[in-house]
Amino acid sequence: MIWTTRQRSEAAGQPAIIAGKGQPVLLIHGVGLRAEAWNPQIDALAARYHVTAVDLLGHGAAPLPSTPLALVDYTDTIAAGITAPALAIGHSMGAIVVLDLAARYPHLVPGVAALNAVFERPPEAARAVKARAAQLDGVSTADPEGTLQRWFGSSTSPERKSCQDWLTSVNPAAYRAAYRVFAQENGPSRRTLQSLHCPALFMTGADEPNSTPAMSQAMADLAPHGRALILDDAAHMMPMTHAARVSAALLAFAEEVFQ
Repeated sequence: MIWTTRQRSEAAGQPAIIAGKGQPVLLIHGVGLRAEAWNPQIDALAARYHVTAVDLLGHGAAPLPSTPLALVDYTDTIAAGITAPALAIGHSMGAIVVLDLAARYPHLVPGVAALNAVFERPPEAARAVKARAAQLDGVSTADPEGTLQRWFGSSTSPERKSCQDWLTSVNPAAYRAAYRVFAQENGPSRRTLQSLHCPALFMTGADEPNSTPAMSQAMADLAPHGRALILDDAAHMMPMTHAARVSAALLAFAEEVFQ
């Protein structure tokens, strides 16, 4: 896979990569990345569905509002661009957004897939992510090496290089705003998960230290129509590093949602 930049279209005023025809599928990336992080899934899903991969506020081609941001701002901006009920798929911060979207806009979300989502972080993990957020000044570009080490280890790969490029080119203020929301959010509440009445897939990697398999299983157990899928030998950036397996799982889930 070549992680090339793709042309943006406007989805109700929001920049997005749009491809394919059929039932609508929405893709939402994580902090510091951009819609191209979904390149393999865009290609796979667009063979059967109408895919919209959005840029989070301040990421990619999306402008950063001048006002402080909370989770609802990311969610509401995306909801405003949905013109027909869509299968909502999110990764990392995007997973938090799609679960909030499914809970607060159930008429727009017939199914939700949360990849590498956090849920009830242990105290040590919560302190660590908040400490990382506190170090961001919103002016200078954050050193991406720590993030890349958590995601990829020290080995080199095209996926690691692309993430490095995205992390060092994102607007520092947008990165800080999104990371602060990600750090403050502890995943969906138990009540939120219990209120989900659409099919819900919680997927993560067996080697994921932060969005752990136990978290995905716990969320799946709480959601009335939830299930967990744990990918062997995968970690946080599995949509990129294990693209074929992730795409196959999402295609199967989409078929179920739209049957």
